[in-house]
Amino acid sequence: MSEYLLSVKIEKLEEGGYLATSDTLQGLIAQGRSIAETMEIAQMLQEN
Repeated sequence: MSEYLLSVKIEKLEEGGYLATSDTLQGLIAQGRSIAETMEIAQMLQEN
């Protein structure tokens, strides 16, 4: 399995939680209650 770095933008949402998107990987959108949870979800999504 290959590994690579992916640039991800994280925004704090007004209603609470965080949203991660990526210009590199079109369609990657992850939302979580904390930055750590959001990054974990983003990582799982990019692996699929």
